[in-house]
Amino acid sequence: MRRLMLAAICLCLASLPAYAATGKDEKKLVIYTYDSFASEWGLAPKVIPAFERASGVTVELISVGSSGQALQRAILEKDRPKADVVIGIDNNLLTRAKQAGVLSAYRSPGIDNVPEALRFDPEFQVTPFDYGYFAMIYDSDLIKTPPKSLEELTDERFKKSVILMDPRTSGPGLGFLLWTVAVYGDDFPGYWGRLAPSILTITDSWSSGYGLFTNGEAPIVLSYSSSPVYHVAFEKSDRYKAAAFDQGHYMQIEGAGIVKGAPHRKAAEAFIDFMLSSTFQKEIPLTNIMFPASANTPLPESFSHAVRPAKTLQISPDTIMTRRDQWISTWVDTVSK
Repeated sequence: MRRLMLAAICLCLASLPAYAATGKDEKKLVIYTYDSFASEWGLAPKVIPAFERASGVTVELISVGSSGQALQRAILEKDRPKADVVIGIDNNLLTRAKQAGVLSAYRSPGIDNVPEALRFDPEFQVTPFDYGYFAMIYDSDLIKTPPKSLEELTDERFKKSVILMDPRTSGPGLGFLLWTVAVYGDDFPGYWGRLAPSILTITDSWSSGYGLFTNGEAPIVLSYSSSPVYHVAFEKSDRYKAAAFDQGHYMQIEGAGIVKGAPHRKAAEAFIDFMLSSTFQKEIPLTNIMFPASANTPLPESFSHAVRPAKTLQISPDTIMTRRDQWISTWVDTVSK
């Protein structure tokens, strides 16, 4: 009888989902993330309840402004970590996280379904879950001839027309700065000088900047080439479009990492596994409005409105690690003039 009971227990354990957490201390998970992920129209309301049901873990989701701010909070708490997982660490923030030594490596089995080109951290301190391309989104009711390059964005006709984000606090803000570095190299401060008259404002996060745009404060905003998908799918409107730039578009790969010394390590690993599951990945296109990292995930018809650039731009993590602070310092000096 004892052998039969043991066999039954083993069978039950084997049938649990791959992302099920175990252990009496693993019934809670604390996640730091950015505002749009946690918002009522973001991924969180879709995926967090599903994870809780499947794993038996209760998630405490803490929204900390932008992705950069979420990472910064984890860094400040490094000696006494309170979070288990940080969501939103992309290929441009990776170096900052590694320099701070705030993350712990974990290779999820689900990574095998992610193309090699998206695995931006070979040490697996950060696991990719979606990706996209930065682009200028414009209001086609107000702009009939959109810009076709970064340089054209400096034209007089776009004076006080552009909303950007701060690279010190925003992932998209940093991505746009790196985009200008990728195109102009060491001459990027000159470009920012030419761009200054076109800038209406620089916000601390993507959500605040995009909110100003949709409220009609300016006809152009930094976002993603897939952003028009949201308006087509949920508002049945193709008013907002992505401008395709001849110079190429900078690529962002978004990921999540487990905090070093996480209070609930097993639950954190279970959540990373869940992020790469079909349950999570299928929600990305019409919630995060990004391309899912898993190659097995189908895209809805509305993604025909997403610009897939012919040329993609990236700067190597090693170069970002070496020169990021210098670039940001130069940017601050330039925009403050």
